[in-house]
Amino acid sequence: MTRGAPVPETVTLHVPFRIVKRGGRKQMVLPSNTPEGVAQPRRPDNTLVKALARAFRWKRMLESGEFATTAELADREGIAPSYLTRVLRLTLLAPDIVEAILDGRQGPEVALAQVLEPFPEGWDEQPGALASRK
Repeated sequence: MTRGAPVPETVTLHVPFRIVKRGGRKQMVLPSNTPEGVAQPRRPDNTLVKALARAFRWKRMLESGEFATTAELADREGIAPSYLTRVLRLTLLAPDIVEAILDGRQGPEVALAQVLEPFPEGWDEQPGALASRK
């Protein structure tokens, strides 16, 4: 605008984005072709992080002998044994996937419901298997 030019009453701004669900929350995601220098903020999925923390805590409790069985631990935690074993399976995720979840780089397709489903034991096969789930 130049000095003395009239100021428009309405300005329209178009911002492409999509809405994804992460940890039960809806979040706006900008397209991946954002201009250089514009970094999308990394926000870890708190639900996934909490599940990982629980899984490793429960694993440590079982390995230390504090609880003899998963059923005993589930009873103490007040949860179903089947849920405890599904969450415990998260300790078998590849280290790079765990790190991505903790850093918030796991992508919108990786949510708690997806990682609680059976996944390959081989660390090489896990990224592709998790990314292909919707």
